[in-house]
Formats: sequence, structure tokens, C-alpha cells
Amino acid sequence: MKFTEEHEWLRPEGDIVTVGITTHAAEQLGDIVFVELPEAGRSVSKGDEVVVIESVKAASDILAPLDGEIVEVNPALTDNPALVNEDAMGGAWFFKMRPANMADVDGYMDEAAYQAMIG
Repeated sequence: MKFTEEHEWLRPEGDIVTVGITTHAAEQLGDIVFVELPEAGRSVSKGDEVVVIESVKAASDILAPLDGEIVEVNPALTDNPALVNEDAMGGAWFFKMRPANMADVDGYMDEAAYQAMIG
């Protein structure tokens, strides 16, 4: 897994990258009450807003970590946004994407660097 400074995790699997937010991010947001996911088939550029999360504390945007195409979204989050609080690093992934350049994943932090960043 790789991690962004915006508290997203990326799990490469073949030519697909699964994206979610870290447990740390979910804890900071508090109880999540709404998740708006992108449409599968959408082309995105790194930095595009692709997911909106609303919690009891705040609304937050998840940005595309890579250029590419959204190939799948997690329907479980539409029905149960609280899943993000329960299983942020597993079952609560937001979307899967096919990056334009898979090597871009290597530019992100490994888990040790992420843990050092959140201290």
C-alpha cells in the first residue's frame, strides 16, 4: 500500500489501484453520514475532486491521486456511509481506477513514512 499526504491509501492490484482513506482520516472526520461517489467510466486528473464525504463534523473532498479512469465504485458506502468509520482500510474503499501511468503510484509514501507523518 501507498499513502498520500491527504490521508488516502492506494492499493495496486495488477493494472488497477483501489483508493480509500486511512483510519486516521476517518477518526479525524468523526461519524460519517454521507458519501458521494464518482461515476464509473469517468476520466480524472490528479487533484480532481472525486468523492464527497460528510461527517457530523465537516464535509471533505477526496481528490484523485492519479491521472486515469474510475473503473468501479463501492456501492456499500452509498447504503452505509458509516462503514468508513468501521473498516476504513478494508471494506470501505471508495473507488478503483486504472491509472494512466502505474509508475506514479511509486511516488507516494510507504506505511512507515505515513506513520511518521501523522506522528
